Amino acid sequence: MRDRKGLAWKSVLAKVGASFLDKVESDGVGHGNQVNIFQILKTILRGAYAKGAMVDDPVKGVQEPEYVRGTVAIPSLAYVKQALAVADEDLALEIVLMTGCGLRNGEARAVNINNVVAQDVYRVREQIRSNTLKPAKLKHRKAGEFREVPLPRSVREAIERYAEKHGTTKDGYLLRGPGGYFTEGMERRRVRKLFADLPPEAGVGMYGFRHYFASNALGNGIPITDVAEWMGHKSIEETYRTYRHLMPGSITKAARILDAGLWEAA
Repeated sequence: MRDRKGLAWKSVLAKVGASFLDKVESDGVGHGNQVNIFQILKTILRGAYAKGAMVDDPVKGVQEPEYVRGTVAIPSLAYVKQALAVADEDLALEIVLMTGCGLRNGEARAVNINNVVAQDVYRVREQIRSNTLKPAKLKHRKAGEFREVPLPRSVREAIERYAEKHGTTKDGYLLRGPGGYFTEGMERRRVRKLFADLPPEAGVGMYGFRHYFASNALGNGIPITDVAEWMGHKSIEETYRTYRHLMPGSITKAARILDAGLWEAA
């Protein structure tokens, strides 16, 4: 009975699963969301398989959707300076941490004076989650895990100036609002005002400040393995797919070299 049930489930899921993924793609769901949807579905099915509800792994051999990131928009240094000049103090500190240390928005909102563990080292321990508005574990990390990133002198001094002027919570957090932590809602209002006051730069949004960090690091020859670790990517493949065009010796540079060789040959 168990075998028949397992085989029946496998047969049904093979057809339904493929149809479901095809439908998701045809409906225009973005690649990133396709990946997330598939991962949730796979977790549920693998859980059933592990408990004996199915004889065979129902997702074994299934072609997973691949997340292909579009070209990222990286602000110029002049634009970053303009943004810092226009932004209010809270948002300016967040931008400084994103451009200088490569933090995600939520990680920057969790900036903490106690995370400055050396003159040139910042320890990223948590993020402020947009749904709970409370500190939570880092993306792609288990609870309690952290990563350490280079702390440029200018970033450390910005943290220290803010702490001296505005103080911190008893736990060392800097950015906070009337209800406690500096929330995503507060950030969105600030960001809307920021970009309304800035001249447009094609495709640049708040996450562009984190892209600037990668551009600055890779453009100056810092190994991509280090950049991937500092940015908290799940794997180096994510870093490479997103930023390979910024690396010395990249495809873009190779294309220019090859083109020059073709003209010379002609």
